[in-house]
Amino acid sequence: MYDLPAIRKDFPLLEEFIYLDNAATTQTPVPAVKAMEEYFYKYAANHGRGAHRLARMTTDRYEDARETVASFLNADVTGTVFTRNATESINMLAYGLQWHPGDHVIVSIVEHHSNLLPWLRLRDQGVEITVVQANEEGVVDPQQIELSITDKTCLIAVNHVTNVFGSIQDIRTMTKIGHKNGCQVLIDASQSAGHMPLDMKEVGADFMVTPGHKGLLGPQGTGMLCLRDPDSIKPMYVGGGMVNSVSIDGYQIEASPARFEAGTPNIPGVIGLGRAVEYVRDAGIGNIEKHETTLARKTASLLAEIPQVQVYGPKNRAGVVPFNVQGMNPHDVAIILDQTRKICVRSGYHCAMPAIQNIGLKGTVRASFALYNTIEEVEALAEAVSNIAALVG
Repeated sequence: MYDLPAIRKDFPLLEEFIYLDNAATTQTPVPAVKAMEEYFYKYAANHGRGAHRLARMTTDRYEDARETVASFLNADVTGTVFTRNATESINMLAYGLQWHPGDHVIVSIVEHHSNLLPWLRLRDQGVEITVVQANEEGVVDPQQIELSITDKTCLIAVNHVTNVFGSIQDIRTMTKIGHKNGCQVLIDASQSAGHMPLDMKEVGADFMVTPGHKGLLGPQGTGMLCLRDPDSIKPMYVGGGMVNSVSIDGYQIEASPARFEAGTPNIPGVIGLGRAVEYVRDAGIGNIEKHETTLARKTASLLAEIPQVQVYGPKNRAGVVPFNVQGMNPHDVAIILDQTRKICVRSGYHCAMPAIQNIGLKGTVRASFALYNTIEEVEALAEAVSNIAALVG
């Protein structure tokens, strides 16, 4: 049974606010915060750098979190690398792969800037980039990707769920197309990990990235780069913790994942993330997906009934609902919702300017959902937006 009242008790902020900006970042549950607090108060030390009991305990907890995350995503533990966020993960990949002039990368028009700019920058190295179009609902046809593949295509980089439209891409077909044509495939799971079932091995992705602070409910400053073959990329950073021997003539690096985690990591953040992922697992990912999908579709339906409101995205969406009120700037709508009802939504381009400009807009208001949101909050949003629309109608 999905015990929503019990879940909400673990997110104290929800007692005061209607928080619908979960595509940007979610709230972190009390058990995960307590896990971080316990680190600071009971055994704080560095990771992998000491023989004393506190260092051993810290290292154990950190590596336990890695096993928890890897198991949840069905990724190999040795290929599960902790990073600061999905942005860093993608940049590490863009840096770590070996590029040659004439190499070719395919991305989509509906990517977050974090899965677009690192590839566009490769043009400086002579890499060619193809940006595949999507339909007005933000859905990319896998056939368009296949038609864009050349004998120089090395990588296809696509999101699983768009942060602008909530559209769910057919990543399994895209991955099969890529592998059939000898291409590696990166899946940006920023808006799907923790929101719906996701199995890296079943999808077949070569690389998968996600932040810890969205659907996985972890703290900011945590993320993952999951690698099917860690030896396929070189480390972006060098320094302490990623080497097993050093001399003035050179150095030998450790195996994965240590080779990709130079320096002191975000130890309390990773430990908190591990506990947060356990929280998501215990709630049941299937339950979460059903709940969030119900909320999103109800929101889209209620908003669409308001004459002055335009809703974007597909009918079969994930937990993201973008909309606009006719004649109003998205930021103004968001400010009014906050000031009048303490409803927190996103407004603007959502770090995906090409995606929004592609449908002729200069921004949207975005409501996005997590496991703790309620139908009552959806109804409050619809009522508040209706009142705003009436002012300009």
